[in-house]
Amino acid sequence: MATHTTRTITSTRREWAVPAAEPWGAAAAEIGKAWAVAERAYREQYDLGPEDRLADDALRFKVADDEIVISFTIEGES
Repeated sequence: MATHTTRTITSTRREWAVPAAEPWGAAAAEIGKAWAVAERAYREQYDLGPEDRLADDALRFKVADDEIVISFTIEGES
């Protein structure tokens, strides 16, 4: 008889979308604002203080057709 365990992993991706319509793209100030809010949410999610260093891959930036999306993923076992 095989011995095994089972688990269910749920993922939640939090996103902040900044409009980046052609031909000019996204404004740097708007990217900065969204980045700051996303970083704050990440720090709150993982109980990190303002002096704690974020992992290099903590936040992800994706270029879509008409927006730039900043995100991070929360995974949990249930």
